[in-house]
Amino acid sequence: MAMKIRLARGGSKKRPHYAIVASDSRMPRDGRFLEKLGTYNPLLAKDSEDRVKMNLERVQYWLSQGAQPTDRIARFLEAAGVLAKAERKNMKKAEPGKKAKQRAEEKAAKAAKAEESAE
Repeated sequence: MAMKIRLARGGSKKRPHYAIVASDSRMPRDGRFLEKLGTYNPLLAKDSEDRVKMNLERVQYWLSQGAQPTDRIARFLEAAGVLAKAERKNMKKAEPGKKAKQRAEEKAAKAAKAEESAE
């Protein structure tokens, strides 16, 4: 059974509140889970102690059983000192968009044309 430690959404519209749960990866996001490990309230201030609450002993247990944390949970665990910090790369973030590339190509073509006519 492929286990995940992930967030299950609760709360009303535009007022999210998440439960940190250990569940089978085949179950729906807000569906059946095996154990509730903590809570996450994104509406609280980032420095608030109540923003992320986890039972670290149980999280360690599930990690030892082979459960894989999702990206957001992995970040919480890194902040808590449970997991080693992983290096993340977003290669496409620094890459210009389609229109910017087109403008750069057009500008280069105009410059090349201007050089030809100047010679």
